[in-house]
Amino acid sequence: MKKFILVALSCIAFTAFGQKKPKTAEKNTDIWVPLKSENWDAPGANAEFTTHDGRPVLKVLPKQGQVILKNTTFSNGTIEFDYIPTDQRFASFYFRYKDSKETELFYFRTHRAGDSTGIEAVQYTPNIDGVNLWDLLPQYQGKAYFQNKTWNHVKLIASGYQLRVFVNDMQRPTMEVPRMEGNVTEGTLAFEGEGIVSNLVIKPGLTEGLPAYEGTDPVAHDPRYLRKWQVSEPAILPKNVDFSLDYLPKTETPWAPIWAERRGMINLTRKFGMSKERRIVWLKLNINSKIDQKKKIAMGFSDDVWVFLNGRYLYVDKNTFGSPIMKEPAGRCSVENTSFVIPFKAGKNELMVALANDFYGWALIARLEDLDGITVE
Repeated sequence: MKKFILVALSCIAFTAFGQKKPKTAEKNTDIWVPLKSENWDAPGANAEFTTHDGRPVLKVLPKQGQVILKNTTFSNGTIEFDYIPTDQRFASFYFRYKDSKETELFYFRTHRAGDSTGIEAVQYTPNIDGVNLWDLLPQYQGKAYFQNKTWNHVKLIASGYQLRVFVNDMQRPTMEVPRMEGNVTEGTLAFEGEGIVSNLVIKPGLTEGLPAYEGTDPVAHDPRYLRKWQVSEPAILPKNVDFSLDYLPKTETPWAPIWAERRGMINLTRKFGMSKERRIVWLKLNINSKIDQKKKIAMGFSDDVWVFLNGRYLYVDKNTFGSPIMKEPAGRCSVENTSFVIPFKAGKNELMVALANDFYGWALIARLEDLDGITVE
């Protein structure tokens, strides 16, 4: 009898397990974007919807302006597409696109097509108030092997602050961005620059384990960076004036605190936005020295700088992209741009910097060689 009961219970258990409903397969949320005119906005009449190599394509024509995907909001996830960047200069992909002023951007410098060693073949940058910050972010350019006459496969993963990009090689990232610098967290997609797009797919929420929190700032714990300054309001410089002491701050000049962002950068574009005219701004801070001593300072700047110590000229320079005077690396703003010696006197010293800009990003980076015998207010 006991054996019968055990066998019966076993059969019931087996039957119940066998009748358990299988798990429903997860719903595929991939969005294959139709490459049809009704899905895209092309204010510059720079889009053609046709076929290429037997597949439907979006052909971005060599005219100014973005071709913008309608009725889409992308924040985090994966975007993939096939791409032939045929433009002679730049072929751009925008994501989290609010408008042309506020967006994230990844683009190809197409003259590097077929060159696997060009360190500036691709670039990540945000647009902030319509300013492309490429010249403030040399760390976010890199090499990529791509062609401009045949298909390339591009894959971007956006997760919170972080970005990972693959070009053709889907095993090794072409670029890894520990913190995207845009002011936007969501938006649509757009293309700009002559090129052909096919097989565009959005995979919302699929981030392949990429963390959403921002990655490490490599100089976060370096005390030598001058991170807190007082900043004036910007003034417009007349076209025939490079610099004049008439623009020195007055007693009544208002000042406001400004803090460095990642890599010790004082980002004036983020604070003051776009200007079509050349502007100048002043930054100042106090440094107390125990004794008379000299310290080297490394400085990155975009574009023109005038440095004063205790009201007297100390250093003047320019970082004009595309001219012989531009600084390494290739006219970008970097702490590698220049260095010079500051002769501190014992006691309080006022370090004041005038910084002018009329070309893309506007920023300053300053790092002392050490803090021995000095304190920064």
